Amino acid sequence: MSESSRHPFLTGLSKHRGAKPTILVIFGASGDLTMRKLIPALYNLSVDNLLPADFKFIGFGRKQMPNEDFREFSRKSIDDFSRRAMDADTWAGLESNFEYHCGAYDDLEAFKGLQNRILEIEKEYNRRFQLLFYISTPPSVFEPIITHLGECGLANHGSDEELIPKVVIEKPFGKDLESARALNTIIAKHFREEQIYRIDHYLGKETVQDLLVQRFANSIFEPIWNREYVSNVQITVAEQLGVGTRAGYYDQSGALRDMIQNHTMQLLSLTAMEPPVSLDPESIRDEKVKVLKAIQPLKLKHEGGDAIRAQYTEGLVEGKRVPGYMEEEGVPASSFTETYSALRLSINNWRWKGVPFYLRSGKRMARRISEIAVQFKQPPGILFGEGNKYDITSNVMVIRVQPDEGVTLIMNSKVPGLETRTQPVKMHFNYSTTYGSNTPEAYERLILDSMIGDSTLFIRGDETEESWRIITPLLDFWKEYGKTGLEHYTAGSWGPLASERLLWENKHEWRRPGN
Repeated sequence: MSESSRHPFLTGLSKHRGAKPTILVIFGASGDLTMRKLIPALYNLSVDNLLPADFKFIGFGRKQMPNEDFREFSRKSIDDFSRRAMDADTWAGLESNFEYHCGAYDDLEAFKGLQNRILEIEKEYNRRFQLLFYISTPPSVFEPIITHLGECGLANHGSDEELIPKVVIEKPFGKDLESARALNTIIAKHFREEQIYRIDHYLGKETVQDLLVQRFANSIFEPIWNREYVSNVQITVAEQLGVGTRAGYYDQSGALRDMIQNHTMQLLSLTAMEPPVSLDPESIRDEKVKVLKAIQPLKLKHEGGDAIRAQYTEGLVEGKRVPGYMEEEGVPASSFTETYSALRLSINNWRWKGVPFYLRSGKRMARRISEIAVQFKQPPGILFGEGNKYDITSNVMVIRVQPDEGVTLIMNSKVPGLETRTQPVKMHFNYSTTYGSNTPEAYERLILDSMIGDSTLFIRGDETEESWRIITPLLDFWKEYGKTGLEHYTAGSWGPLASERLLWENKHEWRRPGN
C-alpha cells in the first residue's frame, strides 16, 4: 500500500514532481509574515526537493529594495527562523531565483510593470509559468491588489487551464458578514472560485490534518463520535502573549475576530463534520459548510447568554509581572475590545443534537496551548460508583494542535495492589516522539498545496460567510452595549470566572488544558 493511500493528506505530496513551473509573487514581501514564515517555508521546500524545477519568486512591496538587498533579507530570515540550518549549496541554487519588485498596491502601473517582468521571465525560459499570487498584506489593501491583478490581465494570464493563475489570501477575510460578502464579490469579478485559496495556517498543522484520519481511519472512534456517547466538546486556543506592539490592530479586532471566527471555527468544523464521500477537496469542504449551517444562532444576553467576553488585567505570566490590557501602549481609554471570548454552540443535526460545543480563546492566559477535547459521557455508577477508592472520570480524547502536537486518551485503570482501587490514566501519542521533531511547518504544506492545486486545506467562500453569519450578530450586540457585560481576568489565569457559567448550566466544567 502506498504512503499516500495510507494517509489522505499526503496525496498532494505524491504529485509534487509534476508541479508546474511557477512564478510566486508575494505581496507584502518585506513584512513580518514573509520574513518569519513564508521565506523559511520556501527554503525548506527547496531542501526537500519539493519546489518545481523552474521556479521564480518575486517579492512585491512598497519599500525600495535592490535585488541583492532582498536576497540578503531572505537569507537572514532563513538564518533566524528556518526549522533547518542554512545549507550553502541549497541557498546557492535558490537565491538567484529571488528578486524584488517595488510598487504601491494602489498603483496600476506598478502591476503592469510586474506583468512585464513576468513576460520577460517566460520569454527567457521560452515557456509559460503558473502564476501564484500570495497576498500577505493588511486587509485594507486586499481590494486594490485583487482589482489590479484583474485589470492588467494577470488574473487570467495565458490560455492554458493547466497553468491557471491562483491567488492565496491571508486572514482576516472580512471583519463581519457584510464585508466578507463584499470581498467575495470583488474577488469573483476577477478570479473563479477554483483559483482562490483562502488560507488559515491552522489547517496546515499536522494534528489538524490528522484529525480526519483519527476519526475515519480508526473504527474504535467513529461509532462513538456522536450524541449517544459524547457529553461535550471543548476547543481551547490560548496565548500567553499580550498584544505587544499590535494594539492598534488588535483593538479593532479582538479575540472573537482574531481567533474564534477563523482558527477555532475551523477546528470545530473538522471535529464535527460528517464523513465526506471522498477525499476530493470539494467533498471535504462541503461537509465543513454543512456543519456551520447547522449551528444555531447564539442567545445574546448578558445573563444566561451563549457568550462571554473579558479583558486581561495586571498579573503574573511565568513569574513576570505584566500590565493589563488597558495599560498596554496604544490602547484607547474608551476600549471595550475583548482579549478573551468564550462561546457555547449548539449544532442542530442528527449527530450532535444536544451536545454543547464550548470554544474559548484569549491572550495572557496561563500557558500557550491549542487543543480539542472530546469528553465522553460518564459510565453508569453501578460497579464503581460507591466509596472513595473508586476515582472514575469521563473518558476524554484530547487532540493537541500546539505546541506539543499529539493525541492523549484519558481512561480509567485499576491501581496495582491487593484491593480494587481505580484512577484515571493517560495514553499519549506525540508526533515528535514517533516521527521526530523536525516536522514540516504549516506554511510549507500550504504553499506546496497551492502550487499543485490541492484546495483541501483552504477555505471556500461560502464557508467564510457561514462562519461570519454565526459571529456577526454577537459582534453587533457587544458593540451596542459597549463596556456593559465586559468581564475581567487576571493575566496568567485561564480566563474570567463568568466563563465557567457557560458550562455549569449544563453541569460541565472547563478542563485544564495540557492535563
